[in-house]
Amino acid sequence: MLTLDPNILEKDGKKVFVILPYEEFVAIQEHLHDLEDLKELRAAKAEEGDAPATPLASVRKELDS
Repeated sequence: MLTLDPNILEKDGKKVFVILPYEEFVAIQEHLHDLEDLKELRAAKAEEGDAPATPLASVRKELDS
């Protein structure tokens, strides 16, 4: 879980900007990229459905030949 230390700037009593330390910003970016990757992986798995697959051990054995 990310721990954030944001500074919130207000204008006319409304929150308008958040300032984060750069390291926290980078951590958020990496986390979002990981979530996008997971979303794409799940979509690809769902698209493949019950497509036939080859076990990794079989592929290794074939490549070693």
